Amino acid sequence: MIPARFLRAMAMASILTACGPAAVPGGIASVEALQARGSLIVLTLEGPTSYMAGEDGPSGYEVDLVRAFAGHLGVDAHFETRPSITALTAALAAGEGDIAAAGLTVTPSREAHMVFGPAYKTVTEQLVCHAGGPVPTTVDDLGRARIVVLSGSSYLETLQALPARDDELHWTERRAGSAMPLLEAVDAGKFDCTIADSHLADFARRRHPDLVVAMDLTGEQSLAWAYSGHIEGLGDTMAAWFRQIHDGDLLERLDETWFGQFGDFNYVDVSSFVDRVETRLPRYEDWFEAAAEQTSFDWDLLAAQAYQESHWNPDAVSDTGVRGLMMLTLSTAERVGIEDRTDPRQSIEGGAAYLEDLYQRVPDSVTGEDRVWFALAAYNIGMGHMYDARALAERQGLDKDSWEDLAIVLPLLSDPAHYRGLRYGYARGQEPVRYVQKVREYRALLNAQPL
Repeated sequence: MIPARFLRAMAMASILTACGPAAVPGGIASVEALQARGSLIVLTLEGPTSYMAGEDGPSGYEVDLVRAFAGHLGVDAHFETRPSITALTAALAAGEGDIAAAGLTVTPSREAHMVFGPAYKTVTEQLVCHAGGPVPTTVDDLGRARIVVLSGSSYLETLQALPARDDELHWTERRAGSAMPLLEAVDAGKFDCTIADSHLADFARRRHPDLVVAMDLTGEQSLAWAYSGHIEGLGDTMAAWFRQIHDGDLLERLDETWFGQFGDFNYVDVSSFVDRVETRLPRYEDWFEAAAEQTSFDWDLLAAQAYQESHWNPDAVSDTGVRGLMMLTLSTAERVGIEDRTDPRQSIEGGAAYLEDLYQRVPDSVTGEDRVWFALAAYNIGMGHMYDARALAERQGLDKDSWEDLAIVLPLLSDPAHYRGLRYGYARGQEPVRYVQKVREYRALLNAQPL
């Protein structure tokens, strides 16, 4: 449900457009003119969960969401970054862009001079501190911490709105595209604490596990795009589109892609991973990249799988005799032409080749990322048991081509009431579900690391 204040914001947008303000620079005065131009000019801020430039173009949660909206309009999304929130809002007011998509929190002070579209995500502002320094757990304790806060942000408004206190509360303001550089400064010990949205704080802790969430400073707040009230019809078009995607699954899919692949935070596991990214992965990264070029997979998926298999230990061995970085059985190694399972390069090449073989054997009706998860699960449990799980899914009235549905039925392979009627019989079906989840989590963690 769209919060009432966003309905008021949409109503305000209609009033503004009805008043017929002066046209913005470039002469775009309506949605039709924008479509004729063929591009949506998007102002944004650089940040790991919003917009990141790359060799293959920009990526990020905001990038994906904006591109979906631009596709709805039938235009291309053209992104322009600004160095700070203050610069972003000034650029939008000056008509330098059509919308501002940067994880902006809707606050009363911003609503006074900006027009917002409907909410698409709710977050909580959190005080994030270094575990080794002062960690205030009440507002009254904030005075004992060195706090840094993002200039021009809603976080600054939150601090300024705190009740008056006997001892004066001090903080340092810093300009940046997101709270991430400030979180990194806290991790480096330059400050004790900062403030960040809950989803960004969780993301940062995967990169810097010594960060801790000290307390929530606000209740749930909504994120929304700001947009130009000078473009007639843009508010109505945006409102209609957001109603559509709220009824669909786009927002859920984006949340899963960008934030949902992390499991519950485990300090020991994340700390070990961060350490091994620095100490072990550099030895093998080139080989993962070379193997990826010969398969249907990206190198980071292969690296994440290898971490789940062996923690990037080429001498790893299990009680059942599987060995090496990719934990190959002797028969599998022979099948893919690997002579020495403990040789890390051979192990990576062999594991990638075996995963590719499984990927090609997955039924053609399984598509997209589901096909990757099927192949990973088969690597763990065997393709025969995956065929059984598909048959069981059909019996349960589920979609045999959906990994989400297969993850429901796979654990039933350890239940006699279900496995006795299947071709390949008993299997520890919960293991491939956990296996795929951990590979996805390590891949997400890997992409959160400053490689």
